[in-house]
Amino acid sequence: MPIAKTLRTLLAALGLGSLAAASPALHAQQPALDGPLRIVVGYAPGGATDKVARIVADKLGPKLGVPVVVDNKTGAGGRLAAQQVKATPAGQNVLMVANPAVMVVAPLVFKDNGYDAEKDFVAVSHVNDYEFALSVATAVPVKELSHLVAWMRANPEKANFGVPATGSLPHFFALMTAEKAGVTGQVVGYRGSGPLLTDLIGGQIPIAFDTFDVALPQHEAGKIRILAMSGARRSEFAPTIPTFKEAGLDLTATGWNAFFAPASMPQAKVALLSKAIHEVMKDPETIKRFHDAKMTAVASTQAQTVAMLKAFREQWAPVVKKSGYQP
Repeated sequence: MPIAKTLRTLLAALGLGSLAAASPALHAQQPALDGPLRIVVGYAPGGATDKVARIVADKLGPKLGVPVVVDNKTGAGGRLAAQQVKATPAGQNVLMVANPAVMVVAPLVFKDNGYDAEKDFVAVSHVNDYEFALSVATAVPVKELSHLVAWMRANPEKANFGVPATGSLPHFFALMTAEKAGVTGQVVGYRGSGPLLTDLIGGQIPIAFDTFDVALPQHEAGKIRILAMSGARRSEFAPTIPTFKEAGLDLTATGWNAFFAPASMPQAKVALLSKAIHEVMKDPETIKRFHDAKMTAVASTQAQTVAMLKAFREQWAPVVKKSGYQP
């Protein structure tokens, strides 16, 4: 007779049948991890990557049965967080939410990056895609991209581009836009989208390149103006805003956010976390929260995430190298 059946029979004989019935439920409630999970974000609260981390964390905690805490470690355009997560001992439960700036661009442009994106980290789960937006402060006297190009040519000393982080994908998209438009401008890097938006709204910086989801609420509130977005087609969230191609510049670009584990984490734990995040990203409530945040949710397995990263690196590495960007 199987051991489990023998145990249930013995408990029933002792009048403890209810305990036998409850034991599977008690087992199911045991934590899937051996302690709390920390999710590290390399940017200030309020940006796209931070929003992604918090939406997923809210659902991931109950699913794993342990507390999940989002930890913002700002500095060096997200690289400081990566350096810290890289050094995580195997016994700690730590994930990092990162974007192409940290995992693709930085390794190509920094001679002493402090980490190897491919050797020091393991891809866990790709969770969302996003486009970029070119926005201007309300004091800038333009309402169309072609007008902005003319304004920048007439006012080169004022043509400063704010980006959420130096060496980020919005940074390179800003350089691509300037090259395509035939204008020059000074790129000003910030410690995240929150500080950038504050300065754009206040008029301290005239132009900003950031993720579309971050800029859109401020555009809708009339605090800034989005002149173009980088998708191949108009966004369902703002169908009146033209793409760059429609606005006269032949440009398209997208980015992503994904979870990564330090290479020190045992593969069994990586697989467990990847499966849990994949399930969270298929949850209707999670999808709605991403939609409400003007972001496109993605449910991806670990294998699919690895394949996506490989394809993205092959696409963007030539662009970054061609730019000649030096930190």
